[in-house]
Amino acid sequence: MNRIIVHGDINHCYAQIEEMRNPKLRNVPMAVGGSEEKRHGIILAKNDLAKAAGVKTGESLRDAKRKCPEIVIIHPDYDSYMFYTEKIKDIYRKYTDRVESFGLDEAWMDLTHSQLLFGDGIELAKKIQDEVYQTYGITVSMGISYNKIYAKLASDIFKHKGFALITEEEREEKVFPLDASDLLMVGSRTAAKLKQMGIFTIGQIAMADVNVLKRRFGVMGILLWQYANGYDDSQVHEVGYQRPVKSIGNSKTVVKDIVSMSQLEEVFRVLCESCAIRLRNEKAKGRVISIWLRGTNLKGSGCQMKLSQPTDLARDIHAAAMSLVYRMGLEEISLRSVGVNVSGLCYSLKSEQLDLFHSTDDLQKQRSLENVLYEIRKQYGYQSCRIASSQVDAEITDFDPLEILHQIHPVAALEGPIRTR
Repeated sequence: MNRIIVHGDINHCYAQIEEMRNPKLRNVPMAVGGSEEKRHGIILAKNDLAKAAGVKTGESLRDAKRKCPEIVIIHPDYDSYMFYTEKIKDIYRKYTDRVESFGLDEAWMDLTHSQLLFGDGIELAKKIQDEVYQTYGITVSMGISYNKIYAKLASDIFKHKGFALITEEEREEKVFPLDASDLLMVGSRTAAKLKQMGIFTIGQIAMADVNVLKRRFGVMGILLWQYANGYDDSQVHEVGYQRPVKSIGNSKTVVKDIVSMSQLEEVFRVLCESCAIRLRNEKAKGRVISIWLRGTNLKGSGCQMKLSQPTDLARDIHAAAMSLVYRMGLEEISLRSVGVNVSGLCYSLKSEQLDLFHSTDDLQKQRSLENVLYEIRKQYGYQSCRIASSQVDAEITDFDPLEILHQIHPVAALEGPIRTR
Protein backbone atom coordinates (compact mmCIF):
# COMPACT_ATOMS: atom_id res chain seq x y z
CA MET A 1 0.00 0.00 0.00
CA ASN A 2 1.46 3.39 -1.04
CA ARG A 3 1.98 5.84 1.78
CA ILE A 4 -0.43 8.79 2.08
CA ILE A 5 1.33 11.43 4.18
CA VAL A 6 -0.50 14.71 4.76
CA HIS A 7 0.90 17.97 6.11
CA GLY A 8 -1.63 20.40 7.55
CA ASP A 9 -0.62 24.05 7.98
CA ILE A 10 -3.02 26.53 9.61
CA ASN A 11 -2.78 29.69 7.50
CA HIS A 12 -1.46 32.76 9.44
CA CYS A 13 -2.48 30.84 12.56
CA TYR A 14 -2.48 33.49 15.31
CA ALA A 15 -4.19 36.08 13.12
CA GLN A 16 -6.88 33.61 11.99
CA ILE A 17 -7.67 32.67 15.58
CA GLU A 18 -7.99 36.34 16.51
CA GLU A 19 -10.33 36.86 13.55
CA MET A 20 -12.38 33.87 14.63
CA ARG A 21 -12.72 35.33 18.12
CA ASN A 22 -13.50 38.81 16.79
CA PRO A 23 -14.84 38.71 13.19
CA LYS A 24 -14.61 42.53 12.87
CA LEU A 25 -10.82 42.14 12.62
CA ARG A 26 -11.30 40.56 9.18
CA ASN A 27 -12.25 43.99 7.84
CA VAL A 28 -9.13 45.87 8.94
CA PRO A 29 -5.37 45.38 8.53
CA MET A 30 -4.45 43.43 11.65
CA ALA A 31 -1.38 41.71 13.03
CA VAL A 32 -0.48 39.82 16.17
CA GLY A 33 2.62 41.39 17.69
CA GLY A 34 4.63 41.59 20.86
CA SER A 35 5.44 44.45 23.18
CA GLU A 36 7.80 47.21 22.07
CA GLU A 37 8.32 48.17 25.72
CA LYS A 38 9.63 44.70 26.53
CA ARG A 39 11.66 44.46 23.30
CA HIS A 40 9.41 41.80 21.81
CA GLY A 41 8.02 44.29 19.31
CA ILE A 42 7.85 42.12 16.19
CA ILE A 43 5.06 40.90 13.94
CA LEU A 44 4.20 37.28 14.76
CA ALA A 45 1.34 36.87 12.26
CA LYS A 46 -0.77 39.11 10.03
CA ASN A 47 -4.04 38.92 8.17
CA ASP A 48 -4.50 39.27 4.42
CA LEU A 49 -5.18 43.02 4.51
CA ALA A 50 -1.98 43.65 6.45
CA LYS A 51 -0.07 41.39 4.06
CA ALA A 52 -1.45 43.34 1.10
CA ALA A 53 -0.04 46.51 2.70
CA GLY A 54 3.43 44.95 2.72
CA VAL A 55 3.57 43.91 6.37
CA LYS A 56 5.88 40.94 6.91
CA THR A 57 6.17 38.39 9.69
CA GLY A 58 9.27 39.00 11.80
CA GLU A 59 9.61 42.72 11.12
CA SER A 60 9.36 45.32 13.88
CA LEU A 61 6.06 46.88 14.87
CA ARG A 62 7.59 50.24 14.01
CA ASP A 63 8.27 49.15 10.41
CA ALA A 64 4.82 47.60 10.12
CA LYS A 65 3.15 50.83 11.28
CA ARG A 66 5.26 52.83 8.86
CA LYS A 67 3.98 50.68 5.97
CA CYS A 68 0.41 50.55 7.25
CA PRO A 69 -0.43 53.36 9.73
CA GLU A 70 -3.97 52.04 10.28
CA ILE A 71 -2.84 48.53 11.26
CA VAL A 72 -4.42 47.09 14.42
CA ILE A 73 -1.92 45.30 16.67
CA ILE A 74 -3.27 42.52 18.89
CA HIS A 75 -1.09 41.26 21.71
CA PRO A 76 -0.69 37.46 21.58
CA ASP A 77 -2.88 35.18 23.68
CA TYR A 78 -0.85 31.98 23.65
CA ASP A 79 -3.26 30.04 25.86
CA SER A 80 -6.01 30.54 23.27
CA TYR A 81 -3.68 29.65 20.39
CA MET A 82 -2.67 26.42 22.09
CA PHE A 83 -6.30 25.61 22.90
CA TYR A 84 -7.64 26.07 19.36
CA THR A 85 -4.72 24.45 17.56
CA GLU A 86 -5.17 21.39 19.77
CA LYS A 87 -8.88 21.37 18.93
CA ILE A 88 -8.01 21.37 15.23
CA LYS A 89 -5.54 18.54 15.75
CA ASP A 90 -8.29 16.66 17.60
CA ILE A 91 -10.12 16.60 14.26
CA TYR A 92 -7.02 15.11 12.65
CA ARG A 93 -6.89 12.49 15.41
CA LYS A 94 -10.44 11.35 14.64
CA TYR A 95 -9.14 9.77 11.44
CA THR A 96 -5.66 8.48 12.35
CA ASP A 97 -3.60 7.65 15.42
CA ARG A 98 -0.49 9.00 13.66
CA VAL A 99 -0.53 12.78 14.07
CA GLU A 100 2.82 14.48 14.67
CA SER A 101 2.91 18.17 15.58
CA PHE A 102 5.48 20.47 14.04
CA GLY A 103 5.02 23.57 16.15
CA LEU A 104 1.59 24.91 17.07
CA ASP A 105 0.17 25.38 13.61
CA GLU A 106 1.55 22.46 11.63
CA ALA A 107 1.19 18.70 11.81
CA TRP A 108 1.82 15.61 9.74
CA MET A 109 -0.81 12.88 9.41
CA ASP A 110 -0.36 9.36 8.07
CA LEU A 111 -3.61 8.35 6.38
CA THR A 112 -2.20 5.23 4.74
CA HIS A 113 -4.06 2.69 6.87
CA SER A 114 -6.97 5.04 7.58
CA GLN A 115 -8.06 4.27 4.02
CA LEU A 116 -9.24 0.83 5.19
CA LEU A 117 -11.90 2.59 7.32
CA PHE A 118 -12.54 5.90 5.58
CA GLY A 119 -11.78 5.30 1.92
CA ASP A 120 -9.39 7.08 -0.43
CA GLY A 121 -6.70 8.98 1.48
CA ILE A 122 -6.68 12.02 -0.80
CA GLU A 123 -10.44 12.44 -0.47
CA LEU A 124 -10.11 11.90 3.28
CA ALA A 125 -7.56 14.74 3.52
CA LYS A 126 -10.03 17.00 1.72
CA LYS A 127 -12.76 15.93 4.13
CA ILE A 128 -10.56 16.77 7.12
CA GLN A 129 -9.74 20.17 5.64
CA ASP A 130 -13.43 20.94 5.12
CA GLU A 131 -14.35 19.74 8.61
CA VAL A 132 -11.83 22.12 10.22
CA TYR A 133 -13.29 25.03 8.23
CA GLN A 134 -16.92 24.12 8.96
CA THR A 135 -16.21 23.64 12.68
CA TYR A 136 -13.97 26.64 13.40
CA GLY A 137 -14.04 28.82 10.29
CA ILE A 138 -10.27 28.39 10.02
CA THR A 139 -8.49 27.51 6.78
CA VAL A 140 -5.78 24.87 6.69
CA SER A 141 -3.52 24.22 3.71
CA MET A 142 -3.12 20.52 3.02
CA GLY A 143 -0.14 18.97 1.27
CA ILE A 144 -0.21 15.28 0.32
CA SER A 145 2.67 13.11 -0.79
CA TYR A 146 4.44 9.82 -0.17
CA ASN A 147 6.85 11.28 2.43
CA LYS A 148 6.95 14.00 5.06
CA ILE A 149 9.35 16.29 3.18
CA TYR A 150 7.29 16.53 0.03
CA ALA A 151 4.01 16.71 1.98
CA LYS A 152 5.28 19.86 3.70
CA LEU A 153 6.47 21.27 0.38
CA ALA A 154 3.02 20.63 -1.08
CA SER A 155 1.25 22.46 1.76
CA ASP A 156 3.36 25.55 1.00
CA ILE A 157 2.41 25.66 -2.69
CA PHE A 158 -1.12 27.03 -2.22
CA LYS A 159 -2.13 28.96 0.89
CA HIS A 160 -5.66 29.98 1.96
CA LYS A 161 -7.12 26.50 2.21
CA GLY A 162 -4.78 25.25 -0.47
CA PHE A 163 -4.76 21.59 -1.45
CA ALA A 164 -1.81 20.11 -3.35
CA LEU A 165 -0.64 16.61 -4.20
CA ILE A 166 2.89 15.52 -5.15
CA THR A 167 3.24 11.94 -6.34
CA GLU A 168 6.54 10.14 -6.80
CA GLU A 169 6.15 10.40 -10.57
CA GLU A 170 5.65 14.17 -10.34
CA ARG A 171 8.70 15.09 -8.27
CA GLU A 172 10.79 16.37 -11.16
CA GLU A 173 7.87 18.36 -12.53
CA LYS A 174 6.56 19.86 -9.27
CA VAL A 175 9.47 19.77 -6.81
CA PHE A 176 12.68 20.29 -8.73
CA PRO A 177 11.82 23.78 -10.10
CA LEU A 178 11.12 25.14 -6.60
CA ASP A 179 13.59 27.52 -4.97
CA ALA A 180 16.17 25.81 -2.77
CA SER A 181 14.98 27.90 0.20
CA ASP A 182 11.58 26.12 -0.01
CA LEU A 183 13.20 22.88 1.17
CA LEU A 184 12.83 22.06 4.86
CA MET A 185 16.00 22.88 6.83
CA VAL A 186 17.30 25.35 4.21
CA GLY A 187 17.47 28.68 6.03
CA SER A 188 18.79 31.97 4.74
CA ARG A 189 22.43 31.17 5.54
CA THR A 190 22.32 27.74 3.93
CA ALA A 191 20.54 29.19 0.89
CA ALA A 192 23.27 31.82 0.55
CA LYS A 193 25.99 29.15 0.68
CA LEU A 194 24.14 27.07 -1.91
CA LYS A 195 23.97 30.09 -4.21
CA GLN A 196 27.72 30.49 -3.86
CA MET A 197 27.95 26.94 -5.22
CA GLY A 198 25.65 27.82 -8.14
CA ILE A 199 22.71 25.92 -6.64
CA PHE A 200 19.42 27.78 -6.76
CA THR A 201 16.69 25.13 -6.99
CA ILE A 202 15.71 21.93 -5.22
CA GLY A 203 16.39 20.05 -8.45
CA GLN A 204 19.97 21.34 -8.49
CA ILE A 205 20.43 20.06 -4.93
CA ALA A 206 19.03 16.68 -6.01
CA MET A 207 21.35 16.51 -9.02
CA ALA A 208 24.44 17.69 -7.14
CA ASP A 209 27.27 15.36 -6.13
CA VAL A 210 26.36 14.27 -2.60
CA ASN A 211 30.05 14.12 -1.65
CA VAL A 212 30.49 17.77 -2.63
CA LEU A 213 27.51 18.71 -0.46
CA LYS A 214 28.92 16.65 2.40
CA ARG A 215 32.29 18.43 2.20
CA ARG A 216 30.53 21.81 2.28
CA PHE A 217 27.83 21.14 4.89
CA GLY A 218 28.88 17.98 6.71
CA VAL A 219 26.11 15.50 7.54
CA MET A 220 23.54 18.20 6.77
CA GLY A 221 24.75 18.15 3.15
CA ILE A 222 23.76 14.50 2.87
CA LEU A 223 20.38 15.27 4.43
CA LEU A 224 19.74 18.13 2.01
CA TRP A 225 20.48 15.84 -0.93
CA GLN A 226 18.24 13.17 0.57
CA TYR A 227 15.37 15.60 1.21
CA ALA A 228 15.62 17.11 -2.29
CA ASN A 229 15.34 13.67 -3.87
CA GLY A 230 12.42 12.65 -1.66
CA TYR A 231 14.41 9.89 0.03
CA ASP A 232 12.56 10.20 3.32
CA ASP A 233 11.44 7.04 5.09
CA SER A 234 10.76 8.71 8.45
CA GLN A 235 7.50 7.74 10.12
CA VAL A 236 4.75 10.01 11.36
CA HIS A 237 4.83 9.33 15.08
CA GLU A 238 1.83 8.05 16.98
CA VAL A 239 -0.24 10.44 19.09
CA GLY A 240 1.45 10.96 22.45
CA TYR A 241 4.97 10.22 21.25
CA GLN A 242 7.61 12.31 23.02
CA ARG A 243 10.92 12.78 21.25
CA PRO A 244 13.89 12.41 23.65
CA VAL A 245 15.24 15.80 24.68
CA LYS A 246 18.90 16.35 23.70
CA SER A 247 19.42 19.71 25.37
CA ILE A 248 17.57 22.19 27.56
CA GLY A 249 18.08 25.92 27.45
CA ASN A 250 16.58 29.35 27.90
CA SER A 251 17.38 32.77 26.51
CA LYS A 252 16.01 36.22 27.16
CA THR A 253 15.95 39.61 25.46
CA VAL A 254 15.85 41.91 28.48
CA VAL A 255 13.78 45.08 28.83
CA LYS A 256 16.89 47.25 29.10
CA ASP A 257 20.57 46.81 28.34
CA ILE A 258 22.70 44.74 30.70
CA VAL A 259 25.63 47.01 31.54
CA SER A 260 27.12 45.44 34.67
CA MET A 261 28.35 42.05 35.79
CA SER A 262 25.89 42.04 38.70
CA GLN A 263 22.96 42.50 36.30
CA LEU A 264 24.25 39.71 34.07
CA GLU A 265 24.68 37.41 37.05
CA GLU A 266 21.06 37.86 38.14
CA VAL A 267 19.62 37.40 34.65
CA PHE A 268 21.60 34.19 34.37
CA ARG A 269 20.32 33.12 37.79
CA VAL A 270 16.70 33.31 36.59
CA LEU A 271 17.52 31.43 33.38
CA CYS A 272 19.51 28.74 35.20
CA GLU A 273 16.67 28.15 37.67
CA SER A 274 14.41 27.50 34.70
CA CYS A 275 16.88 25.09 33.06
CA ALA A 276 17.33 23.18 36.31
CA ILE A 277 13.64 22.57 36.95
CA ARG A 278 13.11 21.52 33.35
CA LEU A 279 15.98 19.04 33.72
CA ARG A 280 14.40 17.59 36.86
CA ASN A 281 11.00 17.39 35.18
CA GLU A 282 12.69 15.37 32.42
CA LYS A 283 14.50 13.27 35.06
CA ALA A 284 17.75 14.23 33.34
CA LYS A 285 21.10 15.74 34.23
CA GLY A 286 23.47 17.60 31.97
CA ARG A 287 27.23 17.71 31.68
CA VAL A 288 27.88 20.47 29.11
CA ILE A 289 26.99 24.10 29.90
CA SER A 290 26.90 26.69 27.10
CA ILE A 291 26.23 30.41 27.23
CA TRP A 292 25.39 32.90 24.50
CA LEU A 293 25.64 36.68 24.70
CA ARG A 294 24.22 39.17 22.20
CA GLY A 295 25.43 42.74 22.38
CA THR A 296 23.54 45.94 21.73
CA ASN A 297 25.34 45.94 18.37
CA LEU A 298 23.41 42.67 17.68
CA LYS A 299 26.65 40.66 17.42
CA GLY A 300 26.69 37.38 19.32
CA SER A 301 29.36 35.30 21.03
CA GLY A 302 29.40 32.24 23.22
CA CYS A 303 31.40 29.43 24.77
CA GLN A 304 30.90 26.18 26.65
CA MET A 305 32.47 23.93 29.26
CA LYS A 306 32.17 20.33 30.38
CA LEU A 307 31.45 19.64 34.04
CA SER A 308 33.22 16.95 36.00
CA GLN A 309 29.84 15.33 36.69
CA PRO A 310 26.29 15.83 35.38
CA THR A 311 23.95 18.12 37.33
CA ASP A 312 20.33 19.19 37.52
CA LEU A 313 20.91 21.99 40.04
CA ALA A 314 20.51 25.68 39.27
CA ARG A 315 23.39 26.43 41.63
CA ASP A 316 25.83 24.38 39.55
CA ILE A 317 24.56 25.59 36.18
CA HIS A 318 24.74 29.21 37.33
CA ALA A 319 28.28 28.79 38.68
CA ALA A 320 29.38 27.30 35.36
CA ALA A 321 27.67 30.05 33.37
CA MET A 322 29.39 32.79 35.32
CA SER A 323 32.71 30.95 35.08
CA LEU A 324 32.28 31.04 31.29
CA VAL A 325 31.49 34.75 31.40
CA TYR A 326 34.73 35.47 33.25
CA ARG A 327 36.60 33.15 30.88
CA MET A 328 35.42 35.28 27.95
CA GLY A 329 37.28 38.23 29.46
CA LEU A 330 34.73 40.89 28.58
CA GLU A 331 36.29 44.36 28.82
CA GLU A 332 32.89 46.02 29.01
CA ILE A 333 29.30 44.77 29.16
CA SER A 334 26.55 46.10 26.91
CA LEU A 335 24.17 43.22 26.22
CA ARG A 336 20.70 43.00 24.75
CA SER A 337 20.03 39.27 25.25
CA VAL A 338 21.64 36.26 26.90
CA GLY A 339 21.08 32.53 26.90
CA VAL A 340 22.19 29.37 28.67
CA ASN A 341 21.96 25.78 27.46
CA VAL A 342 22.56 22.40 29.09
CA SER A 343 23.46 19.42 26.89
CA GLY A 344 25.23 16.08 27.22
CA LEU A 345 22.13 14.80 29.00
CA CYS A 346 22.06 11.60 31.04
CA TYR A 347 18.81 9.84 31.91
CA SER A 348 19.88 6.67 33.67
CA LEU A 349 22.02 7.80 36.59
CA LYS A 350 20.95 5.90 39.72
CA SER A 351 23.64 7.36 41.94
CA GLU A 352 25.82 10.44 41.96
CA GLN A 353 29.58 10.58 41.82
CA LEU A 354 30.63 13.11 44.44
CA ASP A 355 33.52 15.53 44.47
CA LEU A 356 35.55 16.60 47.49
CA PHE A 357 33.37 19.60 48.26
CA HIS A 358 29.80 18.26 48.11
CA SER A 359 28.28 15.42 50.13
CA THR A 360 25.16 13.45 49.25
CA ASP A 361 23.26 15.37 51.93
CA ASP A 362 24.42 18.70 50.52
CA LEU A 363 23.25 17.83 47.02
CA GLN A 364 19.91 16.52 48.24
CA LYS A 365 19.30 19.59 50.41
CA GLN A 366 20.02 21.88 47.48
CA ARG A 367 17.74 19.88 45.21
CA SER A 368 14.94 19.94 47.81
CA LEU A 369 15.39 23.69 48.25
CA GLU A 370 15.10 24.33 44.52
CA ASN A 371 12.10 22.02 44.21
CA VAL A 372 10.26 23.81 47.04
CA LEU A 373 11.03 27.15 45.39
CA TYR A 374 9.51 25.86 42.15
CA GLU A 375 6.38 24.48 43.84
CA ILE A 376 5.73 27.80 45.59
CA ARG A 377 6.06 29.69 42.31
CA LYS A 378 3.89 27.21 40.45
CA GLN A 379 1.07 27.62 42.97
CA TYR A 380 1.31 31.33 43.82
CA GLY A 381 3.07 32.86 40.81
CA TYR A 382 6.67 33.44 39.86
CA GLN A 383 6.96 36.70 41.79
CA SER A 384 5.80 35.09 45.05
CA CYS A 385 9.28 33.88 45.99
CA ARG A 386 12.42 35.47 44.57
CA ILE A 387 16.12 35.44 45.40
CA ALA A 388 16.89 38.70 47.21
CA SER A 389 19.77 39.63 44.91
CA SER A 390 17.44 39.53 41.89
CA GLN A 391 15.48 42.42 43.37
CA VAL A 392 18.44 44.83 43.34
CA ASP A 393 17.45 45.60 39.75
CA ALA A 394 13.99 44.06 39.70
CA GLU A 395 13.10 45.49 36.29
CA ILE A 396 15.75 43.52 34.45
CA THR A 397 14.86 40.19 36.12
CA ASP A 398 11.09 40.69 35.95
CA PHE A 399 10.31 37.72 33.70
CA ASP A 400 9.18 34.14 34.09
CA PRO A 401 11.27 31.87 31.84
CA LEU A 402 8.97 28.89 32.45
CA GLU A 403 6.00 30.69 30.94
CA ILE A 404 5.03 29.22 27.56
CA LEU A 405 5.72 32.05 25.12
CA HIS A 406 6.08 30.16 21.88
CA GLN A 407 6.52 26.72 20.44
CA ILE A 408 9.84 25.74 18.90
CA HIS A 409 9.86 23.43 15.91
CA PRO A 410 11.41 20.10 16.79
CA VAL A 411 14.90 19.75 15.35
CA ALA A 412 14.72 16.04 14.61
CA ALA A 413 11.41 15.98 12.78
CA LEU A 414 12.70 13.56 10.19
CA GLU A 415 14.28 10.39 11.47
CA GLY A 416 14.63 8.08 8.52
CA PRO A 417 17.98 6.53 7.64
CA ILE A 418 20.51 8.67 5.78
CA ARG A 419 20.94 7.41 2.22
CA THR A 420 23.58 8.50 -0.25
CA ARG A 421 22.43 6.35 -3.16
